[in-house]
Amino acid sequence: MNAAALRERLRSRTVQLSLAAVLAAALAAIFLSITITGDSVPVRSRFVAGTPEKGKPVQLDTSLYLPASTPAPAVLLSQGFGGDKHDLDSEARSFARRGYVVLTYSARGFGRSGGLIHFASPGYEVHDGTLLIDYLANLRQVRHVGGRPLVATAGASYGGALSLLIAAADPRVRAVAADVTWNDISHALFPNFGGSGPGVYKRLLAGALFANGFPDVPDSTQPAARPPRVTDGSVSCGRFAPAVCAAYQSSAAAGEPTRAMRRLMRQASPATVINRIHAPTLLTQGEQDSLFPLSEADANARALAANGTPVRVVWRAGGHDTASGGGTAISEAESWFADVFEGHVGTAQPFRFSEQAGVVSAATGDAAQQTLQAAAYPGIAGTPQRADTVEVSGPPQPVNAPAGGSPAAITSIPGLVGISPRIDQALTLSPSAPGQVATFSSPRLRHSVLLAGAPTVRLVITAQRSPDVTLFAALRDLAPDGTTTLPAQLVAPIRLTGMRPGVPRAVTVRLPSVVRNVHAGHRLVLTVSTTDFAYAMPQQARTYTVALEHASAPVTIPTASGNPINAGHPVAWLVVGAACCLLVAGAVGFVLIRRRLVLKPDPALAGVPVSIKSLVKEYKGGYRAVDDVSFRVEPGQVVGLLGPNGAGKTTALRVLVGLITPTSGAVHVFGQPIVPGASVLARVGAFIEGPGFLPHLTGRENLHLYWAATGRAETDAEFDTALEIAGLGRSVDRRVRTYSHGMKQRLGIAQAMLGLPELLVLDEPTNGLDPPQIAEMREVLKDYARTGRTVVVSSHLLAEVEQTCTHVVVMHKGRLVAAGATVEIAGAGGVQLAVPDPAEAKRVLATAGIGAELVPARRALEDVFLDLIGDEQ
Repeated sequence: MNAAALRERLRSRTVQLSLAAVLAAALAAIFLSITITGDSVPVRSRFVAGTPEKGKPVQLDTSLYLPASTPAPAVLLSQGFGGDKHDLDSEARSFARRGYVVLTYSARGFGRSGGLIHFASPGYEVHDGTLLIDYLANLRQVRHVGGRPLVATAGASYGGALSLLIAAADPRVRAVAADVTWNDISHALFPNFGGSGPGVYKRLLAGALFANGFPDVPDSTQPAARPPRVTDGSVSCGRFAPAVCAAYQSSAAAGEPTRAMRRLMRQASPATVINRIHAPTLLTQGEQDSLFPLSEADANARALAANGTPVRVVWRAGGHDTASGGGTAISEAESWFADVFEGHVGTAQPFRFSEQAGVVSAATGDAAQQTLQAAAYPGIAGTPQRADTVEVSGPPQPVNAPAGGSPAAITSIPGLVGISPRIDQALTLSPSAPGQVATFSSPRLRHSVLLAGAPTVRLVITAQRSPDVTLFAALRDLAPDGTTTLPAQLVAPIRLTGMRPGVPRAVTVRLPSVVRNVHAGHRLVLTVSTTDFAYAMPQQARTYTVALEHASAPVTIPTASGNPINAGHPVAWLVVGAACCLLVAGAVGFVLIRRRLVLKPDPALAGVPVSIKSLVKEYKGGYRAVDDVSFRVEPGQVVGLLGPNGAGKTTALRVLVGLITPTSGAVHVFGQPIVPGASVLARVGAFIEGPGFLPHLTGRENLHLYWAATGRAETDAEFDTALEIAGLGRSVDRRVRTYSHGMKQRLGIAQAMLGLPELLVLDEPTNGLDPPQIAEMREVLKDYARTGRTVVVSSHLLAEVEQTCTHVVVMHKGRLVAAGATVEIAGAGGVQLAVPDPAEAKRVLATAGIGAELVPARRALEDVFLDLIGDEQ
């Protein structure tokens, strides 16, 4: 960094805080004053006897949540695979606040529960569920009707399957809510959407699933737990039952299910017992889920409806591939149970689904979602009245399958569905693996199509030499600008066995079940690939020919329509919005007027960047984050605010920039009192509590957008200086969602320095920076202060503060323990050599040819800091 050039720019510039930041500070005065109190749901933990294992007792770790009024209906809440009862705490509290007795538990083999994992076995996990219902039935807090307890089962993923299996095994279950779960687990682990026989092994997700059976850390409270280790060349089974472990390992090695694995999957699948479920059932399924797609909920729904069981289906945003959407499932379950227990559920149930609303979210850059409701569930195949066809065309195309499937296309990465579209070049019209993809395209659509379900198409496959075929089909949305989108990042695996080399076979392929609004002017593109990173591929290289059944073939598109839920009348919303704006404006005005009547400018402090006197910030309950703190900061100083976690540093800085109001005391910046929206804040640049940027914009675009909100000329922003400080190079033109934490940190500091403010306030600015970047930032702050500007910085890196800051303020438990020049505070104490006559000592050393100067003894700032705050942290 050119420090001289930076100093030259700093001499002539001042900064104004953005209008947006001023407004945010004003609003914060209102909204940050709201205290959220912890709920008072009583919780009781105890161990309940589970199904014995080999004659030995097994204890299940449970927690009981009680509502305000009892007796009440009960909910047995089951966990996801790899979790324990603690993962269900927020859901349990939500149910309890709605008036339900809730029992959560750690399934056998997980958490502190004993036993081994038999994977939803009827004789173990399912029987444990009936024992837990016995426990609930004996509680006086649980309501009984006709001598039977009112009990519902609920859970997500593994817990959702257990909820269905327990309901099939125990007629006392009156209602079920199963979220993102399976109908037949073999469809999830070995899917096949167009062939016959065993499907394609989903190795990525199956491996992740199996890994959840191993505890991360050995725990003495878990008597059955064993850390994974390799012994005599074989992998230990963790907390899995040996038979389950052996079946999985054999199937993973073979790439297809063994007889033992098929038996295990069959007994763990609701499909085998769903005809025994008579309790009204809610099925919520995620639209972004490559493990248990919408087709699994569809199979459950069709089977329940055929049995005469009332069933409601909801396709929600989220799923296993993303963390969002869980709140929707809980709210739907709470409403469902209320309807069931009040007797308001019939066989005809509405269908709800989530779709893109056509607007872009400012927070994520993705299309916003809205929930629509239709009168009835159409199924993933749609209905004759709710279906469309789109013609795709293209010649027969040879495709190559590389040995072992490498290199492979990457489509879905569980948990990273927001990133996967950015690497969606592996199966586009210009594939990264040439020769692996066959492509068939439609003309531009004349009207928009809401795809809701599983499209189907007829393909003709020819294997040149191999007796079987493995392929992956998908339907993509191609925009006029060439951007391609794979809906939900889902592909349909196809495996064909018994192929005769050179002999074509026609097959109907069911493409992935998705919800996608394809706009007019776009094209639908059918791609068929030989590889996918998430699946196991043949070890030998192969060549296939992929063709349509005719030169132009129809793709059947199931569609749906519905009315937005809680949309309301636009005029009504306009009135409500206007009222809210007036209310907020009035509250802001009241706060500002009240504060300004109390606080007045101090002309004597007009040249002082920061003056804090007797500052107190107390929260409800009597906790004082800042307690009677006073200090001042002079022009040209770099002041380090030091203290352990919880010392009150960030709270003091938030008061300083007007984000929160103090309980008492006075804060002045350049002689002006600080209140939210104070005009003097236009001379302050701040970076507090980490960076916040629009992730879909580049770093450069974020800086320009921030500055544009101030209404000032671009020439005043000093973008070049800020970008030089950021040191991001070409990465400044990448989207921020791809940035590391350190890159975001540097961009945040650059944003705070836009316009080169007179007072710069930075909270932990070196977090995430590497040593060279920290050293560079040190020089930037020093140069900044040499121009007469002022820097206040909080940090826990004491060595950096010692090298960077001219002065330090030390806080501990909200109070000020020291303030002054760094050299004075660090210079206090130390070991000195007693010399009766220093001048004589220097003469003697000089005679010996040794030059000498007397210097004061000095300790490291870290030693002084530890002395100041004492042993108690």
